[in-house]
This record gives sequence, C-alpha cells and structure tokens, in this order.
Amino acid sequence: MALIDVNGTQIHYIDEGPRDAPAIIFSNSMFFDVTMFEKQATAFADNYRIVRYDHRGQGGSAKEPRNALDMDTLTDDTAALIEALDLKKCCFVGNSMGGFIGLRLAARRPDLIASAVIMGSSADAEVSVEAMEAVTEAIEQNGVAPVVEDVLYFMLGDTTLNNPDRAPIRERVANMLKSRTPDYANSVWNIAHRKSVTDELANISVPVLVVAGDEDHTYPPDHSQRIVDGIADAKYELMTQTGHVHAVERPDAVNALLKTHLAETGF
Repeated sequence: MALIDVNGTQIHYIDEGPRDAPAIIFSNSMFFDVTMFEKQATAFADNYRIVRYDHRGQGGSAKEPRNALDMDTLTDDTAALIEALDLKKCCFVGNSMGGFIGLRLAARRPDLIASAVIMGSSADAEVSVEAMEAVTEAIEQNGVAPVVEDVLYFMLGDTTLNNPDRAPIRERVANMLKSRTPDYANSVWNIAHRKSVTDELANISVPVLVVAGDEDHTYPPDHSQRIVDGIADAKYELMTQTGHVHAVERPDAVNALLKTHLAETGF
C-alpha cells in the first residue's frame, strides 16, 4: 500500500500507467475509496498516468480528528499530492465529495489542473443538514451498518436499487458501507457543515464538465445546473438511470464521457 506524507497527513494512493503520460487524478465520494474508479483506471491506464487516492480520514489514508476534515483542508491535501507526485496540469475527476474538492481546486489552483470533471456534486452549502446530522450521530454510535439502507438510498439511483441486473452493484456498495467504522461520522459531519463556493465559480477558467444523474437523491440535477450556470463555458451532461455514484453505477457511460472530454480539451 503506497502512502505519502503531504500537508501534515498520510494519503493512500495508487499510481498507474506511464509516468511521462498526461495525468488524470480521481477523487472519490464519501465512504468510497480508491476502488471506486477501478473501471476508469483499467480503461485509461494504457495512455494516461492514473492516480487514485483516499481522502484523509477514509480508506487507507490517515485517520484525523473532525476539525481536520473540512473541505478546504481536503483540497489542500489534494493540491499537495498533485505537487508531490508531479502531476501538474492534470485532469481532475471528482464524484460528490471529490467534486467539492475539484471546484475548489479549479477556482483556487488553476496552475495544477488542466480541466475538471465534476460528477454528482454541488457548489452550495448542504441543504439536508438535519438529515445528515442524524446519520452522523447514528454512525458515530454504531458505524454505518445500522443505517445502510438509508445511505444506499442517497448513494444509488432508483434503477440501481430496484433493477435485478444491477443487484451486484447494490450488493458491492452495501458491503462496502457495512465495513465503515464509527470514525467515518467525522467526514460526514464535515459534508453537512461545508461552506458554499458558489461565489468562487466565476473564478474558474479551466474547462469544466459537470455531470448529473437523473436519479440522484442527494444532489439532483438542479445542483449541477447551478454549477454550470456559474462557470463560463462549462459543459453539462445528464446521465440517465444514474444516481449519485456515476462511476460505480454506469462505468462504461462515464468512460465514454471522459474519453470525449479528454479529446475536446486536447488532453
């Protein structure tokens, strides 16, 4: 397991593909880890340098107290990781929490990224604070296992939840959630209490693709549309039969969108 010391913490990461190729860095959703984007790594590692990493406090990265897991700190971690691995001017791909980080990076550190793909995310402050605080309290007491069904509803779209053909995806995500320990409550709390970055969107000048899921119960398409409206020349894609975790629910469709985005941005 590769660990690197950056920004006062240890980050777990996987670094694949040719070291001299253009780099794509993948930043996952809450509760997930480097395995979230494994289908994308397989599809693109022949021609790109692919870096996947776990946020501090999650996966194989170092555990940290609640007050060290805010979105600005996670953004600084990612910037430091990009610099430490010499990935400058990479394509950044982030889902949900990863999208929170991607928007902040694009606005504040355009020297580090060439473009960004933001999936299932929001620039707003959290709109479901009370519900997330209830989930936080439940996880803090007993881990994620007792609230798996509730969290699955926020993570997966109706098609993934109900279509037998996607039962393996549902089972995979459920098993992952059941393994998450009470300390994950600290990261959930920071999502619930994150600050809006809508006022920073106008500062973004790198190409941005914003992807929404038509069945996203956490951040429905209007959240993505508001991001697009705030960024000059941002592009918008609506994925059908897709909930909150696009790369897990419809990996082939995500790969097709990424391929088009990379070609259009000359990457």
